[in-house]
Amino acid sequence: MSTALHAVPSVRDKVSKEEWQIRTDLAATYRLVAHHGWADMIFTHITARVPGPEHHFLINPYGLLFDEITASSLVKIDTDGNKVMESPHPVNPAGFTIHSAIHAAREDAHAVIHVHTADGVAVSCQEHGLLPMSQHAMLVHGDTAYHDYEGVALDHDERPRLIKDMGTKHVMILRNHGTLTVGKTCADAFLRLYNLERACTIQVRALSGGTKINPTHQGVPEKVAGQVSDMGAFADRMVWPALLRLLDRKDTSYRN
Repeated sequence: MSTALHAVPSVRDKVSKEEWQIRTDLAATYRLVAHHGWADMIFTHITARVPGPEHHFLINPYGLLFDEITASSLVKIDTDGNKVMESPHPVNPAGFTIHSAIHAAREDAHAVIHVHTADGVAVSCQEHGLLPMSQHAMLVHGDTAYHDYEGVALDHDERPRLIKDMGTKHVMILRNHGTLTVGKTCADAFLRLYNLERACTIQVRALSGGTKINPTHQGVPEKVAGQVSDMGAFADRMVWPALLRLLDRKDTSYRN
């Protein structure tokens, strides 16, 4: 671990028990994104809402790789991306543009994950978008929104259009840009991202095979989506504990 990370003191005794739990889960989410090879160096962001009326959020310390992030190194910011708790690390306020819009508009969006994977961006560039050709795709197909690319997300004027396009859905494909998911918890958002990214990888590989794709029967995608309507609860109860065990076998420093 880098010297810079060693210099970050633990904030566990300075925050509530609830905030510390969210810090740990968010740090774990960064590590899991890195583990799956979905990170884009120091770019893209994962954010989580801090409990309380202040509308504060946790975001990655700008300049650290995702597999370096710890619970204490996460930076607490307000809705404008300004630090509200002392931290030796800078933040990238521009990177919070998309996240702040979604957090503000969606009460259920406690966690927001945005990545730039090769397969996710590839599908975002395809005119037809995500096709319900695999089970993973069907798990998110009916819950997927689209937003056209307007340039690097620096302009706050884009936020109303982003929110309108997102609507009540939990998954979004940002055209020519990347993928995004929201959830009530980090576990919820991560499982949705896993299904989306897996679906994108399968689609890219299937379309590159040069053979005709086997079509799904009418009504099957809707049936599959209905079979997993409570994805968030399943993620919290079954998937997340297993993922944390995976991380703990690799490196427990995310908990620091």
